[in-house]
Amino acid sequence: MISFQVVRRMCLFAVTKPVSHGRVISACGIKTSTLNHKDAQPDPVSVVTYKQLKAMLANHSVQLFDVRNPDEFQAGRIPDSINIPLGQLEESLKLPPQQFQLHFTVKAPQKEDDNIVFHCRSGKRSLSALEIAHRLGFSKARHYAGGYIDWEEHKKNEHY
Repeated sequence: MISFQVVRRMCLFAVTKPVSHGRVISACGIKTSTLNHKDAQPDPVSVVTYKQLKAMLANHSVQLFDVRNPDEFQAGRIPDSINIPLGQLEESLKLPPQQFQLHFTVKAPQKEDDNIVFHCRSGKRSLSALEIAHRLGFSKARHYAGGYIDWEEHKKNEHY
């Protein structure tokens, strides 16, 4: 995969500096996500911390999607999360709203929603989910990078 810096150098004469459009950067008509694929690090705006997620859950202001496998979800989950395994995510996000609601018993997320959060066990699958969602137009979607491991660790520490 060509890095943004390489594209920028190739286009040096055409564009003096890249143009940022939210989380998409374009140079010479080529658009790319601000996701750093080499290091698998999302734009910091796309990351939700434990404190932020806890507040969103308390306020009922989050659409939380757990992209782990069903057996992992059954073994333990973050309250109010909806299980959509990573392998089914793209297909599920493309469902018409009525079908999504029938299948998952929650309102379908909308592309403009800014309260969509993905999580998994440790952050790797949720990062992939975030890439899928952004590619499908859910540009304000975020992910809980610490995942279920981080959630459980914080919950344990709160009890002491």
